[in-house]
Amino acid sequence: MSISRFRDENKRLSHFQTQVLVHCLQCDLRALATVDYAEKRARLFCINCGHNRNVATTDASFGQLIMAAHAYFNARLWLQAPFKNDTFWAYNHEHLLYLENYISAKLRESNDRTHFTLLEKLPKFYHEAKNREALLKLIEKLKKTL
Repeated sequence: MSISRFRDENKRLSHFQTQVLVHCLQCDLRALATVDYAEKRARLFCINCGHNRNVATTDASFGQLIMAAHAYFNARLWLQAPFKNDTFWAYNHEHLLYLENYISAKLRESNDRTHFTLLEKLPKFYHEAKNREALLKLIEKLKKTL
């Protein structure tokens, strides 16, 4: 996929963190961790083995903990792979496509962003043109696991 222009939508990482693809804690196949901050509940469910776990997102000492869904279960991300001396990762399919669109674009336009967007927080290797081809191959490989 090669998009000639990418216009930043000013999305934050939190936009993608409520539905996270993970390795099942039971069978190690793909599962889904979700969080509902209003209900103060997180759930991990595996359609392969039926493993189901629910936890509260509150802590007696700290109150409500606002984290990505997988963090409540200490589950490994499904969409991750080593890249050089780092790790490329995405929370879910939507996040992966957003990164793919950004990485594949030859022209990347900011949208008056202000230090809090996902793209501004990415490690340097995501931004470098020299990594574009290798990262896009890695993204294709991860898409095949969906």
